[in-house]
Amino acid sequence: MIGLVDGNNFFVSCERVFDPSLEGKPVAVLSNNDGCCISRSNEFKALGISMGTPYFQIRNMPGLILRSSNYELYGDLSRRVISVLNTFVPKVEQYSIDEAFIHPEMPEDSDFYTFGCQVRQRVLKWVGIPCGVGFAPTKTLAKIANHIGKKLPSGVFVMPSDMREVLEKTPVSEVWGIGRRLAPQLERLGIRNAWQLSQKDAAEMQKKFSVNLGRTILELRGVVCFEEEDPEEASKSITCSRSFGYPVVEFRELEESVAVYTAKAAEKLRKEKLCASGANIYFQMYPEYEPHPKPAGTTAITVAFPVPTDDTSRMLSAIFPKLKTIFVDGRRYKKSGVVFFGLESSSSVQPDLFSVAPKKENSALFKVVDKVNKKFGRDTVFTLSEGIEKKWQMKREMLSRSYTTDWTSLLEVK
Repeated sequence: MIGLVDGNNFFVSCERVFDPSLEGKPVAVLSNNDGCCISRSNEFKALGISMGTPYFQIRNMPGLILRSSNYELYGDLSRRVISVLNTFVPKVEQYSIDEAFIHPEMPEDSDFYTFGCQVRQRVLKWVGIPCGVGFAPTKTLAKIANHIGKKLPSGVFVMPSDMREVLEKTPVSEVWGIGRRLAPQLERLGIRNAWQLSQKDAAEMQKKFSVNLGRTILELRGVVCFEEEDPEEASKSITCSRSFGYPVVEFRELEESVAVYTAKAAEKLRKEKLCASGANIYFQMYPEYEPHPKPAGTTAITVAFPVPTDDTSRMLSAIFPKLKTIFVDGRRYKKSGVVFFGLESSSSVQPDLFSVAPKKENSALFKVVDKVNKKFGRDTVFTLSEGIEKKWQMKREMLSRSYTTDWTSLLEVK
């Protein structure tokens, strides 16, 4: 059996861990730049305000409590949930910031319901996050079981051996992997629930639609098709990007943003003990309406490093001279990003015979920087090219404190 543990209204639950006054009240967390609702409490949902509702439409509604996305806090609490799950099972496969598949090594006839209740209670006690837990033979079925479990008082559901009744009550649009475009196509073929989908010929549906749909059909029958990802497998690329807090027009601010995202992505590289062979850098532009209409667009460039590296300063030295070539004067920019590619183990980098060998001390220096920032808080030490004020950073006007990752944000007991 495979289990899926999913935090209930995860971002809102994280906010409530350190602010109990939010319990029982309509709370929502907003997306980047305080754009729209991306996590809602049950009380907020009961008001009929849908996911994705823009902030400007609800900002003056009385009684609502809104928070900016505090990804530092959410990420840390997510890691804590995973560490709790590791006390129960030998294999935990994190699927997203609020979801993880667990692989218990238990006989098939074990009491998975009681086990799920124990998992849920410990996560709630040790971290403070309420979760839903679902068990089933495959990941696709575990997703359905979890969806049902979250609506039960116990928060736990185990898929029965006869799944027909459960699958008949599950709309095809709620099956894992069936997107907004595919669901209407299936419904036009008379496939309205998960049971009807499971009875279709997998090979025929795969040929007509996609390999993924064929595998989904088999998974709904209890055949494992989506294997466990190897946690030891190295990342194929590492990305860091953000939207700006306002339309950016100055090249200096774009340059600062690239420096910040390069530093953050390089930190991820060093954490995974990888080096990058190069980077793709891009700028996203807003559309223009006057004096001459211009469509939204993206400009980008690829930069190859002389040798694979995890050294932030060497990366910036290679990237900065190229940025002017993708800057279009007079345009307003909404976002920038850095994508590292050609990743390989830092212990097996083979420098070119004619290239300058990388300085070992630089790599060691930035590892020390990572340790300092981890201990004393992000951006305690940073490169000057990242800028001081960073006014271009995304809006987070209703941001809560980073209670678990910043010494200056610790709770005060009076």
